[in-house]
Amino acid sequence: MHASSRSIDTKQSGPHEDLARRVARALEHPLRKPMAEHTWTAFREARTWLADRSGMPLILDSGCGVGLSTRRLAACFPDHAVIGVDRSESRLSREHGPLPDNALLVRADLVDFWRLALADGWRPARHYLLYPNPYPKPAHLKMRWQGHPILPVILALGGRLELRSNWRLYVEEFALAVVQATGYEAQVISHEPDGDPLTPFEQKYHVSGQTLWKLAVELPHDPGLVPGGGEM
Repeated sequence: MHASSRSIDTKQSGPHEDLARRVARALEHPLRKPMAEHTWTAFREARTWLADRSGMPLILDSGCGVGLSTRRLAACFPDHAVIGVDRSESRLSREHGPLPDNALLVRADLVDFWRLALADGWRPARHYLLYPNPYPKPAHLKMRWQGHPILPVILALGGRLELRSNWRLYVEEFALAVVQATGYEAQVISHEPDGDPLTPFEQKYHVSGQTLWKLAVELPHDPGLVPGGGEM
């Protein structure tokens, strides 16, 4: 049996009033924070692993948590190279069976890893953001990916970008940010897991009877979204 899971508790009744300003600011001012050394090291190792699988399309599983989603995506797309990235060594070290040969788990700061990937010319065929921390307090908009300075880099990587959440407003805000930054319409729909849920969060929310939401959009690889062309 699975314990019930609480719905998102927030004072927001609609998209954040400061969202458009934050997106515009992110498009005008590239993020310049120093890179974490451990992410540099992790990225170089991931780049070497990916080079050994040349010709395989890339899937990024960003914020992969315990890596269950990375394993399941690798099984669903056996002809793709799947890289799951999470900042928590504790989460990544939990036992969920062996990794398929076409999957890699990386401990890294996502903000730095995305910047390095864009600067290195990575072009993921698919990019998953599965149940990111919603940061539901209005004051925390800047911590949601749609309100974060890293947003242009996420979008510039391109590919089929898929975001899933149990908070509809998060997904709708992200869709608004995509349109503002790229002009591309992002479809937002309710989502029922097809077969095994991709993540433990997806399973927990689904079993609790919560409506799950999904955004999907096809984006070009466009370093021009980032001032400086994605250079670090």
